[in-house]
Amino acid sequence: MKLTTKGRFAVTAMVDIAMRARESDAPVPIAQVAERQKISLAYLEQIFCRLRRAGLVESTRGPAGGYKLSEPASQITIDRIVLAVDENMDTTQCRGEGTCLGGAACLTHHLWEELNSVIESFLASRSLECLIEEHEAREAAEADSSASVSIPAVIPVRKSA
Repeated sequence: MKLTTKGRFAVTAMVDIAMRARESDAPVPIAQVAERQKISLAYLEQIFCRLRRAGLVESTRGPAGGYKLSEPASQITIDRIVLAVDENMDTTQCRGEGTCLGGAACLTHHLWEELNSVIESFLASRSLECLIEEHEAREAAEADSSASVSIPAVIPVRKSA
């Protein structure tokens, strides 16, 4: 599978939008997403154009404009996001046509087809909401582990005379 930065950035930006939707119902300016996630604004604009065409986000123009999810985060799966930005999720050399060797399937063609199926199933089983919950759980676990680190007390050392 060749998942390019376009697909990765699309998922990252959508998670960002979904996280902001929990805080406020206001549209999220794409420039803020670009700044927070360190993604080129021009590149993100291209990505969001495709996400909007796929019906995953809605845009609002004007000073208070930006993007909102068109559905609840629990209903937007990662495979839909990746496919919306035209990502190729095919791991075969023949693009799934079974013509790796000029008309015949190569020796490992079925292995790569099976991998395609596993990847598609995995991405279809994960929603934006799932990713947010996992992120929050990791942050909470990290906060707990850093808070529970004990600092040894300083014990004065007596010098013997």
